[in-house]
Amino acid sequence: MQEGAEQQGESILVADDDEDIRGMMAQRFGREHFHVSTAGNVAQVRQIVGSQQIDLIVLDLNLPDGDGLALCAQLRAQGFAGAIIMVTARDSTSDRVLGLELGADDYLTKPFDFRELLARVRKLLHRFAAMPAGRPRGARYAIFGEWRLDLIGRRLVAPDGHLVILSSAEFRLLERFIEMPNRVLSKELLLPERKATVAVDRSIVLQISRLRQKLVAAGADEGLIVTVRNEGYVFASTVSFEWA
Repeated sequence: MQEGAEQQGESILVADDDEDIRGMMAQRFGREHFHVSTAGNVAQVRQIVGSQQIDLIVLDLNLPDGDGLALCAQLRAQGFAGAIIMVTARDSTSDRVLGLELGADDYLTKPFDFRELLARVRKLLHRFAAMPAGRPRGARYAIFGEWRLDLIGRRLVAPDGHLVILSSAEFRLLERFIEMPNRVLSKELLLPERKATVAVDRSIVLQISRLRQKLVAAGADEGLIVTVRNEGYVFASTVSFEWA
């Protein structure tokens, strides 16, 4: 299902099991000149994402045929590179952190003012658009040193040939790093803009620490991911890309 909008705008997919909410958001996003699609269940989300370009998904966690958290992780595992904003009535810190670790870019609790959602949508789309196009379209592998990162299969192969197991959050961090190597990247650029909380900030620091530890344990130089105090992190390596 698609609602009227300007074709030249970014494409937004609204996924919610409530038809009234879907219709309201489709109408209001349409007024802002977005190209809007809607889905009422997991199957429709998968069909739409697989058949057209989607820049951002507004994803409700409670869908009738599946859990939004699991769907988010699956979309990331399948290579969906657009932004994802989770929308839910759940308001626990653990749910927010889990959603972000599984690949969401922001988390909004119901009930919310549409103006706040719109502001977050615009901010995320602006951030994604501003990112350097570090990965050539269609590239399958990112190569740094003797390491090989499978961008589709989401697998990291160490120099000795063994597989390094990464969580979804760790893969996304490494993916951002290889797209913008040798630059100081703030947490906001490496990971999504979100409401600042102590728990979320600690989660980001922990994810980066775990990624660094896994790389070093598998043979990487300790200076591969450099912490720049009060500014962010640098992925200190040249990166090249290969096609399947």
